[in-house]
Amino acid sequence: ILLLHAAPCVSPPVFISFLLLSAPVFGYLGDRHSRKATLSFGILLWSGAGLSSSFISPRYSWLFFLSRGLVGTGTASYSTIAPTVLGDLFVRDQRTRVLAIFYIFIPVGSGLGYVLGSAVTKLTGNWRWALRIMPCLEAVALILLIMLVPDPPRGAAEKQGVATTGDPRSSWCEDVRYLWRNWSFVWSTLGVTAMAFVTGALGFWAPKFLFEARVVHGLLLPCFREPCNSQDSLIFGVLTVVTGIIGVILGAETSRRYKKINPQAEPLICAASLLAAAPCLYLALILAPTTLLASYVFLALGELLLSCNWAVVADILLSVVVPRCRATAEALQITVGHILGDAGSPYLTGLISSALRAGRPDTYLQRFLSLQQSFLCCAFVVALGGGCFLLTALYLERDQAQAQKPGTGTLLLCTHSENQRLISGRGASPEDP
Repeated sequence: ILLLHAAPCVSPPVFISFLLLSAPVFGYLGDRHSRKATLSFGILLWSGAGLSSSFISPRYSWLFFLSRGLVGTGTASYSTIAPTVLGDLFVRDQRTRVLAIFYIFIPVGSGLGYVLGSAVTKLTGNWRWALRIMPCLEAVALILLIMLVPDPPRGAAEKQGVATTGDPRSSWCEDVRYLWRNWSFVWSTLGVTAMAFVTGALGFWAPKFLFEARVVHGLLLPCFREPCNSQDSLIFGVLTVVTGIIGVILGAETSRRYKKINPQAEPLICAASLLAAAPCLYLALILAPTTLLASYVFLALGELLLSCNWAVVADILLSVVVPRCRATAEALQITVGHILGDAGSPYLTGLISSALRAGRPDTYLQRFLSLQQSFLCCAFVVALGGGCFLLTALYLERDQAQAQKPGTGTLLLCTHSENQRLISGRGASPEDP
């Protein structure tokens, strides 16, 4: 994951669009075919698209954006399948630790991508060489995947390997129906969506907000034309990486220890961290015009609390969903989280800010205050996310017990023909599965 995330990503809208379209496809394949082969295909597609994009002429910009979209398709393969492989290799405390390591290396790999990409561009004088060097890292990742990573039976960690491989497959629609009747999955997905909403808005607008706060304090001159030369993007990026690493470790370790005492520990930890993050984000916004240092401190605390949940929510999904549906569940959670979360939150925040500015004097202070007040919706949304995880806790033990029963899940749903046979009084024949 470190080597894969080191590849720099551009054209986020195209990337996200292809990822959303591809995630359900890889979820379907990951539940029915070799996960190792599917992951290998995704890495090959990803690295091939990245390498080829470095040779595209500026006259064919549409082809360049298409290649970056294919990188999103490759990302969808491991985002949906890799956690399910880890779920079948490890269980209980080991799974929590491994998921924490998995999610730690996402921000580390992203940071490495920016560092290596900048270094290569500076050495060669051409940004295209950054896209040509990165496939070497992806080739290493592919070799390590083929040589070292096993392809365990679905449900192997829960001693369900025989049951899950021997049963007939359900259809994709049956899998989706099963997941939307799984209330722990539904509420935790809505909680993840709230987290993605806030993360997307912060990633897009926080550097600009911090820059304008420094202008209000008289530390910088106003900037009316983008791009503005500021270190706030770098500061916020470093802040995000550091709090992400610490938060993932803190959340996973707290979950590992607390669930020995309380079986509902995981959603309660997620709820507590989000409900605590809401006032931190609120104070970071409100205190920005008064004291910039306090604003940075509360913003860091808010990001730290948000990051506590990434490994924990993955552990929740793996524990409440039957093994044969986990890749589909990952895909649906990714799709819903992006569509209702970070795909629209930057636009919505900017729309609210523009609406507030429309009835105010055209001054730099009013621009800052409009953005500040539009940001307050993030504190409200993150509190709603905490409520979703509280509701997850109500259904967690029931759904975990159902997921751990051999032979449970979508295959228990009777088809229409089976219902008719039962109603007509004809029993099952010996040949019936």
